[in-house]
Amino acid sequence: MEDMRQAIILSCVFIYLLICIGVGVWAMRRTKSAGDFFVAGRGLGPVVVSLAVFSSTLSGFGFVGGPGLVYASGLSSVWMVVCAALGYATGFYLISKRIRMIAEVRDTMSLPDLIFARYNSEATRLLTASTILLGVMGYMATQILAMALVLQSILISTEMFAGISLFTCVVISSTVLIFYCVTGGIIASVYTDLVQGIVMIVSGALVVITAAHVFEGGFAEASSILLMHDGEDIMPFGTMGAMASLSWFFLFGLGLSGQPHVVTKMMMNRNISDNRIILPMTTLGYLVAAMLWISVGVVMRALVLGDVALPLGSPDEAAPFFLTAYAPPLLAGIVFAGLFAAIMSTADSFLNIGAAAIIHDIPKALRGRSLNNELLWARVATVGLSVLAAGFALYSYYENAALVALLGAFGWGTFAAALTPIVLFGLNWKKASANAAIVAIISSVAINLTVHLLQIKIPYGISAGFLAMLTSMILFIGISLLEKQKALPKDIDRILDL
Repeated sequence: MEDMRQAIILSCVFIYLLICIGVGVWAMRRTKSAGDFFVAGRGLGPVVVSLAVFSSTLSGFGFVGGPGLVYASGLSSVWMVVCAALGYATGFYLISKRIRMIAEVRDTMSLPDLIFARYNSEATRLLTASTILLGVMGYMATQILAMALVLQSILISTEMFAGISLFTCVVISSTVLIFYCVTGGIIASVYTDLVQGIVMIVSGALVVITAAHVFEGGFAEASSILLMHDGEDIMPFGTMGAMASLSWFFLFGLGLSGQPHVVTKMMMNRNISDNRIILPMTTLGYLVAAMLWISVGVVMRALVLGDVALPLGSPDEAAPFFLTAYAPPLLAGIVFAGLFAAIMSTADSFLNIGAAAIIHDIPKALRGRSLNNELLWARVATVGLSVLAAGFALYSYYENAALVALLGAFGWGTFAAALTPIVLFGLNWKKASANAAIVAIISSVAINLTVHLLQIKIPYGISAGFLAMLTSMILFIGISLLEKQKALPKDIDRILDL
């Protein structure tokens, strides 16, 4: 079977890409309105929603970026992946029921719709939509770059495509992605999530077992190798230190409630009571799949430091190289196919919320109504966003040397800082005001962009997203306390009482 390794891997990926095309065509027949395109008609069962939530959170960010970050900085990023699981509990316990109820009584199709319903302010709708567009660029660049890097790592091992460039792989990946997303909308995404979520759970567990057998002594031997070479990377806070790790703890632990791709999926379940099933399934699936993040990164770092493998050209090559060199061919093929599935469905989610911001939310905020023929314009906006994100991915990789995980962290941090206070606090505190929401969004985006664009080094490695989120939370609470509480619409007031 080893002789057929590359053929098996390529076959699995090719079959998956054909399945994507088929799913897109099938979903196109079921997508008859903007509501179908953006929120799947709010008629999904708990299994589909739970797998869609966790797999869209992990995706290329976790399968490519996570091992790359562990390879580059040791266990620092464990504070991302483990704490995100706590974020599910916080989000579902505090806001999911109210989000689904507001979606029902106000017929909302997006997070900016939800924010308008809560604060009765077009300015908050406009700022939320604008923030989503900014964060989508970071996240979409993550997905496209991850897909292109994986595709290049597979093709470059073959004789025919040995010299294929990353640019060509970005073009191929973006083309398949555009077809899949334009035809099927969110329906294609969530039903692909159903399959790929299962694949991620099973393959994630199998990859961990494979990683444990790379060294005769298992993870204990890998850890001892890391300890022999300084050892800081295997310590609880890794090479980035305690403050950097703890800033990720808060950013990813609380910040999930501000992720629009997660909040939007909270609107899609058929029944509110389904959340009792969705939360444990989501958390369990995420934790099993996330073990790949840590195990592959640690083993690859130990292989290089132990002179068993050559240093990687880029940390983001850690997972593709491990699968290609050490995993059984069929498992590698299935994991690569599952990775493509994760990236495709997650990218679809972000393109959906980005397209909704362009053709539904921003026009509503500026002129009181969305564009005519929303379904057509949603598909046009999806193509435009895909092309822009592909350009941003190439620029970040070649000009800014950004890792996949750090691009994902920028997108997560942008959403968490701007939207967590106004969603998490706003749906649990009647005194939260529209002016406080406006200031929180503007201040957080300004801090996040300034730090990243000017490449400001924050002391102790503290995350820019955490600094922005902390500032926005303080301002949000302070301004809300200073202002006189305004009466809420009766339906929203009753929902917040529940």
